Amino acid sequence: MDISILIFLSSGLFLGWSLGANDAANVFGTAVGSRMIRFTTAAAICSVFLILGAVISGAGAAHGLGKLGTLNALPGAFMAAFSAAVTVYWMTKASLPVSTTQAVVGAIIGWNWFSGSITDLSALTTILATWVACPILGAIFGALLYKLTVKGITWSKLHLLRLDVYTRIGLIVAGAFGSYSLGANNIGNVMGVFVGSSPFTEFSVGNLFTVTSVQQLFFVGAVAIGVGVFTYSKKVMMMVGEGLMPLTPVAAWVVVIAQSIVLFLFSSIALEHFLASNGLPTIPLIPVSSSQAVVGAVIGIGLLKGGKGIRWGSLASIASGWVTTPIIAAFICFVSLFILQNVFNQTVYHEVRYVLNAPVMEHLEKEGIPVESLKGLDGEEVVGGVRFRDLLRSQAQLPVKQEDKVLAEAELHPMRIDGDLFRDIDLDYLTADQTDALEQLVGQRFQHRWEFYDALSSLTPDWKRKEDNKLNKPYNKHLAEQLDYVYGLFQVPEEPRTGR
Repeated sequence: MDISILIFLSSGLFLGWSLGANDAANVFGTAVGSRMIRFTTAAAICSVFLILGAVISGAGAAHGLGKLGTLNALPGAFMAAFSAAVTVYWMTKASLPVSTTQAVVGAIIGWNWFSGSITDLSALTTILATWVACPILGAIFGALLYKLTVKGITWSKLHLLRLDVYTRIGLIVAGAFGSYSLGANNIGNVMGVFVGSSPFTEFSVGNLFTVTSVQQLFFVGAVAIGVGVFTYSKKVMMMVGEGLMPLTPVAAWVVVIAQSIVLFLFSSIALEHFLASNGLPTIPLIPVSSSQAVVGAVIGIGLLKGGKGIRWGSLASIASGWVTTPIIAAFICFVSLFILQNVFNQTVYHEVRYVLNAPVMEHLEKEGIPVESLKGLDGEEVVGGVRFRDLLRSQAQLPVKQEDKVLAEAELHPMRIDGDLFRDIDLDYLTADQTDALEQLVGQRFQHRWEFYDALSSLTPDWKRKEDNKLNKPYNKHLAEQLDYVYGLFQVPEEPRTGR
């Protein structure tokens, strides 16, 4: 195993530790703060179910964050993860519940800033909108569930001792489920950037099951999260559980359930498919902050009671942490990348090149893009997304969607369909027809993603996008993920050439 891989992997372990130290409060903070469950019990249950969620259901759950930027060099990925980890650790030391996703988003933006890559403003706007919607939804669900739960308890006339037992069991079950979801949804943020460089090899346990290299990678990351839970999460748990507002045991249970519902809304593919199939607006599958959902639920219950028990000073401190976390992570990442590149001579990013040659121009014209105004860039190779976009705007004022189309189609992404790489294909992820189509292209080379897509879609409808409407949205989204998978699998390094 290359020692440099282990060194770079250490930042992911640090980020996992920071996540465990901070985010464990989201699933057990209210239970510990209300004295219904001891900290050691909560930490043990949380750690076990975090690991299970990461290994069983955590297959690359970076979700929509990949649209913000592609960290294409391991040293750069190391520094982005390290910057996010330092930020989360800083906030944890201040006993503030923040989101690891917020820190990762900030670090990615810092990497884009340093590398001259384009930050997808549409994806960023959607993510920022969920950061506003998440605590609001948490407050709504928290208030509604609390009211219904109290009415249900009053109607059932449960004895206090029996109610206490049921509440403790409910907190344990809800916390275990929340921990499983936390591991499944956040392990991609912790270790996802290292999937392509995993130092582990696949092995089988008899004829029972196979443990993939990614599962081993996620297991190591999940153990780091568990260590963070045990060693440093108690302060943040107490802040959520009693620092924001004193909670009754029943209210503590409601908070965990409300948080789980919010996370489900923003992560369920089945729900998205159901809404789209019935012609209803879909909810974006974006990683949201469990910290924000928990705090929102606590505030919702507090407002339902008249708002007198809410410690507004603590809420202001938490809100300031939400605002500053991505900003701090972006700044730390930018400065750290500069030091890593110029002091330690590490390649923190690989140049991304763009070209508007004859095949690209012809393809864009078929897509309905007016190419006459782009003739000034014909045949020229340009380094860097921001630089190419600025040159593009100097030649023509295209609508945003057309500009994005030109950027995507002009990007060089050299691929060679190598027969040996078929051993690494996940046959469960692709259909038989999709795999057969790939096999027919063995030995061929492509310079752009669209060239590869055109070749694949001409061989089987299984690689072809359907008409762009709400009903087909889930299918097209899954197809886009499959295409990204094969684009990455067969990509080959490109030799640098002279360009702007």
